[in-house]
Amino acid sequence: MAKIKQVTAREILNAKGNPTIETTVTLNDGKSGTASCPSGTSVGHYEASELKDHDEKLFLGNGVLKAISNINEVITPAILGLEATKQQDVDKRMIELDGTQNKSRLGANAILSVSMAVAKAAAKSSLLPTFLYLREFVKKEGTVIKIPTPLFNILNGGRHAGGNSDFQEFMVIPASSKAYSESLNMTVNLYDSLRNTLAQNNMTTLIGDEGGFAPALATNRQGLDLLRQAIQSTQFRYGFDVFLGLDAAATNFFHENKYRIKDKAMQLSPNDMISFYEEINKEFHLLYLEDPLAEDDWEGWSKIAGALTEQTLIVGDDLTATNPYRLQMALDKKAITGIIIKPNQIGTVIEALAVVEVARQAGLKIIVSHRSGETNDDFIADFAVAVSADYAKFGSPVRGERVAKYNRLLEIEKEIKSLG
Repeated sequence: MAKIKQVTAREILNAKGNPTIETTVTLNDGKSGTASCPSGTSVGHYEASELKDHDEKLFLGNGVLKAISNINEVITPAILGLEATKQQDVDKRMIELDGTQNKSRLGANAILSVSMAVAKAAAKSSLLPTFLYLREFVKKEGTVIKIPTPLFNILNGGRHAGGNSDFQEFMVIPASSKAYSESLNMTVNLYDSLRNTLAQNNMTTLIGDEGGFAPALATNRQGLDLLRQAIQSTQFRYGFDVFLGLDAAATNFFHENKYRIKDKAMQLSPNDMISFYEEINKEFHLLYLEDPLAEDDWEGWSKIAGALTEQTLIVGDDLTATNPYRLQMALDKKAITGIIIKPNQIGTVIEALAVVEVARQAGLKIIVSHRSGETNDDFIADFAVAVSADYAKFGSPVRGERVAKYNRLLEIEKEIKSLG
């Protein structure tokens, strides 16, 4: 049996130039796994806590040396000798060591980097690709091994693009009937078409945090219109080959029980905001709508789910935060039909898998997502395939930290075919 022999951690930079943790776990059979933890920009209130040093002399206070010290001095002595393939035991030991609801003592970034590295090392020891290894922890009844349909955020807004729009992500979504490699090819064409569309409209083609273009938009509706124009400039059929989706990240423009967006002169009540979504949905036929309302506007969420779910997937991210308690509240209130899964929102691999299981049993669509502050680690691609996610959201098909995930999916696509 392969047991944990050594754990080493170091401070590295993520795609935004901020420090994060890279951890290597080595087993007594010589196999090892290395994993690095992503960071969010638009962070929900109910997420697990990323531990930072707050020393302004080092990386403007964003250093993670304290979290690394927690790995070396607290976590490592407690997990040395544990069987690496017993992910539940390793993750449970770290959860108990931390002892807080939100992992604020040791840091979710410390715990998750170890948790992912253990999984990668155990997969190598088991002579399995990571996605097949992780499937051992998933209830497989009614699921098939597949590549999730990708959600490509090719126009960035909100906190991902300096506040150029209120809504955070404007996505193109290939038809789920398309093979993954075909979807990727199509979206690269659409990305290029959007660049040309922006240039023709004398708009900037500079990019945001997730690789999407980040023009200054007069209204949020204009972002959807630009995407539709870009699609219509290609051979792909709008509403047949490719669809549109939005991540509004509405908590960011919700203050004192009112929503404020560029499209309307007046502040909007929750009911007014829902009416606006109904308005744009009639025009653009959105397939996907994430965080349309603020993370504590439960009444609004229940209303919008009742109003739009026949045509549109209503997805919780900040609302649910990959948290079992928030998920149960959303199910009780019939607030969502899909859920974002981000392992760093909860802090361990095994807890993220458990939230997926509850969501699937409830009939929700599963969307596995990266963060804006990513690294070149491609673990999340394997995780998405392992849980038979319906969708995967890794940003635009550009920039190394995004492309690493998409290239890994290409590799997995071939591996799945070889399995027959």
